[in-house]
Amino acid sequence: MDDGSADRPSAGRWWKPWLWCLVAAVAGVAVAGGGTLVGAYATLNNNIKHIGVDADDLGARPVKTTKALNILIVGSDTRAGANLKYGHREPGERTDTIILAHLSPGSDNALLISFPRDSLVQLPACPPRRGKPGQRPHTGMINESFNFGGIGCTWKTVETLTGIHIDHYVKIDFTGFKSMVNALGGVEICVPKAIDDKKALLRLPAGRQTVKGEQALGYVRARYSLGDGSDIGRIQRQQMFIASMAKKAMSGATLADPARLFGFLDAATKSVTTDPQLTVGVMKDLATSAQGLAAGDIRFVTTPWRYSLTWPGRVEWVQPQARRLFHLVATDTTLKGSQIRTGRQGKVPKSTVEVVVQNGTARAGLARQVAADLERRGYHVVHVGDTKRKPYPKTLVRYSANGQAKVPTLAGDLLTSRPSLVASATTPRLVLVIGSDWKGLKPAPMSDTDLKGIDATQDSCSGS
Repeated sequence: MDDGSADRPSAGRWWKPWLWCLVAAVAGVAVAGGGTLVGAYATLNNNIKHIGVDADDLGARPVKTTKALNILIVGSDTRAGANLKYGHREPGERTDTIILAHLSPGSDNALLISFPRDSLVQLPACPPRRGKPGQRPHTGMINESFNFGGIGCTWKTVETLTGIHIDHYVKIDFTGFKSMVNALGGVEICVPKAIDDKKALLRLPAGRQTVKGEQALGYVRARYSLGDGSDIGRIQRQQMFIASMAKKAMSGATLADPARLFGFLDAATKSVTTDPQLTVGVMKDLATSAQGLAAGDIRFVTTPWRYSLTWPGRVEWVQPQARRLFHLVATDTTLKGSQIRTGRQGKVPKSTVEVVVQNGTARAGLARQVAADLERRGYHVVHVGDTKRKPYPKTLVRYSANGQAKVPTLAGDLLTSRPSLVASATTPRLVLVIGSDWKGLKPAPMSDTDLKGIDATQDSCSGS
């Protein structure tokens, strides 16, 4: 019986073109290898929906000078159809997720840059398109471009702000995301404390667990019930979830199971809309030069940012770090020589250090400010609040035996010369108590070699 193997040099090479489609589709989920079915390739290709972007709408564009591929990824939160239950808002669709996937096929690397939706930026003019009113030039949040001008306007905005030439786009909605997670049999996460979030339709017990469709979507959408309630905290959670999803998609358990592998590919390709130029031929060309991509080669960073002093609740990009990051991507030198370091540098990755931040001073709002600073550095803030008594004259870090190894990582980032270290058997995670001697964190690194992120091999519970 012919299983189709005669039509391909190897099963891995046959599936490899879909690797790049899915890197875009789920912001870094890569798959390769596994068995095939006759006609499956055409089925997957026909699943993908295409909507073009008019070149005239993009205006003057950055010159493409490398062979790397840059794919703009947006998560659509339309409330139409099956998504109506996520909120009764005005008609149309919006995006709370904007990611740029930089694929360097010759180096077997993929870098994913998250743009905080609350980023206050200079937005370009965009014409009305497909029921969208268009956008006038103004200073506003980056996700306004999708609201007013659709994917073409978002494409133009990101190119204008970064100087990076974008080759393709991929759009995915709520329902499609759930289908992909379900097709994998769920994705493992680690929840520091129980969650009951009515806005995100999410209830989860504390601890390590596997979540499927509805729970998975609620977990990556949740904002106000986790950490300090910021969009930055949500971005970190999304990056860790995608990393966990990538590991499972690339695991032997998935690749060795033809039914599960095809189910995932089928769900993913049914869930995305792309530009017509993102063809099978493009993916095949990439596949030829990207045979060795592994989970550890998929890295996640966030555009360097800080809270705006003039627009409360908004963030601004930190310069010159942001410009340097964009230049590295535009010239495809981002990942060469490990210039973008992951959170695995050092003995304990910051992304695995869970921190409770408590304000022991009379300065209102200090704990929330410090929590945001820590999240920007890559820490996982699980709770923000005040101490029961005040004031604390000296900053201290409480820790248990399980968290002792993580203390130097946190203490090393504090500008306060010698925070007190207090062992506590009842403290399941690190607790930073801000005292009256608080002087802030050490200055953020200015060099592009000190940009930090995570890779898809990291464990959201232990960092292993």
